[in-house]
Amino acid sequence: MDEQAQPQIKDALLSLEKFLESGVHIGSKFRNGEMKRFIYKTRPDGLSVLDVSVINERVRVAARFLSRYEPSDILVVAGRTYAQKPAQKLAEMIGAKCIAGRFTPGTLTNPGSDFFVEPKIALIADPPIDRQAIKESVTARVPVIALCNTGNTTADIDYIIPANNNGKKSLALVYYLLAREILKNRGTIKSDEEFTTPMDDFETKTIHEEREFGFKEDRERGRERGEGGRGFERGGGHGRERGFQRRRTA
Repeated sequence: MDEQAQPQIKDALLSLEKFLESGVHIGSKFRNGEMKRFIYKTRPDGLSVLDVSVINERVRVAARFLSRYEPSDILVVAGRTYAQKPAQKLAEMIGAKCIAGRFTPGTLTNPGSDFFVEPKIALIADPPIDRQAIKESVTARVPVIALCNTGNTTADIDYIIPANNNGKKSLALVYYLLAREILKNRGTIKSDEEFTTPMDDFETKTIHEEREFGFKEDRERGRERGEGGRGFERGGGHGRERGFQRRRTA
């Protein structure tokens, strides 16, 4: 299986098993020319498999670069539903601005807009969904870091984080690692152990999952009060990665 074929990761941010469990390495059947260099192999069913060691290193480098900016100068953009919660959690933890959901045209280019912001760097969840944010970043000369699946266009992206940007667990893992590594690079925390926020807090929950999570919390509170289980009833294109030097830096 491709999971067993993945090489061990040098200086791993997480164990190989954790990476594989999240599905962060599972691409699509579509392959953009620029993304081919990140593909480890193609499965018999046609799905591309991303190289986990490259994902690991790219997350590390992206976090290091983002940590050089003032928190308020970072803009996190996530239009895709499953990316919104992890993006918001990351922004909350590192003090960045976040636009989750619809990106209003003119946000980066129209000073007269009520939504106008002037970031110095943007983190994008999904190039096709967030294409307006990328377009305006280019106009405003704002460097772009983006999560890219195997079929995504990479035009106008300065630094690519290859990843499955469709899956809930995959997105949670990437944003969790970015948050942890940015805080470590800033010196806010000194070790992985000091980062106590669980990865689950970055994961989007379905209505059913939220309900189940609420029931579990009620049961836990009930046990703490000696109430047993009663709490339950209360219940694209071929653009090339440009490199950070292309636009202004902090």
